[in-house]
Order: sequence, then C-alpha cells, then structure tokens
Amino acid sequence: MLNIVLVEPEIPQNCGNIARTCAATGSRLHLIRPLGFDISDRAVKRAGLDYWHLVEVFDYEDLDDFFARNPEAAAHAWLATTKAPRAYCEATFSDGDYLFFGKETAGLPEDFRRRFYDRCIRLPMRSTARSLNLSNSVAILTYEALRQLDFPGLQGEGEMAEE
Repeated sequence: MLNIVLVEPEIPQNCGNIARTCAATGSRLHLIRPLGFDISDRAVKRAGLDYWHLVEVFDYEDLDDFFARNPEAAAHAWLATTKAPRAYCEATFSDGDYLFFGKETAGLPEDFRRRFYDRCIRLPMRSTARSLNLSNSVAILTYEALRQLDFPGLQGEGEMAEE
C-alpha cells in the first residue's frame, strides 16, 4: 500500500482529485496542516465527494507531528519536487512508501528537501513550464510506483477482456 502525503495543500479541487486517486488505488492519504480547505464530514458531503468513504485519511498539525506518528516514513520517503536532481523513473519504489507533495504555490519546504536530498525526484517537463497540476503529479507518481509493484490488489483488466 502506498501513502500519499500532501504538505499544506491549498486547493480543495486538487485534494478531491487526489482523494479519488487514493480511492481507486487503495492508497492512504495524509494531510499536513495548514490546509486551504475544510475536510469535515459536512464539507465533504456538500462537495459531493461520494468516494471519500473509500479513502483512509490522516490529518497532522505539521511535519513534526507526521514523523512522530509515522517514524518509518523517513526511510520510505520520496519527495516530488521540480527542483529534484533526478527523474522519477530513476526511483525504485517499495510497498509502504510515502510520496510527498508540496503546496501548489510553493512546493515542499527547502529544509525538508535538503533533509531528504537523495529521495527527491521530479517529473520531466519543459524548462518554460513551472510545474504540473498537483493532482496530475500525484496520479503519475502513484501509478508509476504501483506499476513497479505490479499493481497489487488492483484489477488488471477491464470487462472488454472477455470479448
């Protein structure tokens, strides 16, 4: 199982899309405060996120709280950042890994990136593009990690396979 960690996410639609990716893949979603939106049951129902019940969501006050409650994450962390020294396809993912993504306007904190320098990866893109949308980045890395793990517990073929 993978762990998707959003550090100070700001845009509720991105979080909703990411939660849907987690629901489809069985990944856990970890949210590091402050959040730019409300994740109460009432807010989730009002937003029509009918798949939210399929997502295991954890909420943390900050990164220190996260690592205090998940000490194993330090050895299984992968940080997605446009500033990374290498591409994501050079990473070897393992079951239980934690994929970290920063807030939409600033990315991951610099001190955090420096702490995990060897675990920073990026999605290749044109130099004139600032970044991809957060939810797209999460989907790409999640599915690459799952591909490397042979898509554990996920349906390998669709209904058309019977034809």
